[in-house]
Amino acid sequence: MAVLRRGAEAELHDGEWLGRKVIIKRRVPKGYRLPELDSAIRVQRTKNEARLMLEVRGKGVSIPVIYDIDLVKSEITMERIFGPRVKDLFNSLPEEDAKKLARDIGRITALLHSNDIVHGDLTTSNMLMRDDGTICMIDFSLGEKTDAIEKKGVDLHLLFEAFHSAHYMRENLLEDLLDSYSGHYPHAKETIQRVREIEKRGRYT
Repeated sequence: MAVLRRGAEAELHDGEWLGRKVIIKRRVPKGYRLPELDSAIRVQRTKNEARLMLEVRGKGVSIPVIYDIDLVKSEITMERIFGPRVKDLFNSLPEEDAKKLARDIGRITALLHSNDIVHGDLTTSNMLMRDDGTICMIDFSLGEKTDAIEKKGVDLHLLFEAFHSAHYMRENLLEDLLDSYSGHYPHAKETIQRVREIEKRGRYT
């Protein structure tokens, strides 16, 4: 199996599972940890990610279908999505299509936060576009269940940063994203206010 990407704690491999093209996410051992502790950490993080993904799917957010979980190898075998990253697609879309996409991102973020789910790395790099135009959320390694406004604010702050950097040409559509987020999440005002506080902290540190 070819290694498609190496991250801080996991590798992504391509493969096949019962005739389907899949991605295998494997958490690799860390030599600086005691073997028993390392194994326990990798197992727990694999279980947590898979559990969160399944909950996200149950709330109506598209994620790769999970086909298998191997806790011995700390692996999750999941559907391979061949569509482009939203990061690579967003800037080149016609204005109206980009506006719809921004509103979809706001709605999905609101759906996560309404169910006290934080992605943890909420950027357009972790969104893939399915053939039918649905956004598929990936990489819940840093995700968690929490009602903490601070963590939801950090989630939203990461989206702000993406619009200010990778999507500066579409920065005006951040208002559409926030309008959609606010329309689908009753506590949006608190979270957006927390983002402003986080931004201020960044300026004074």
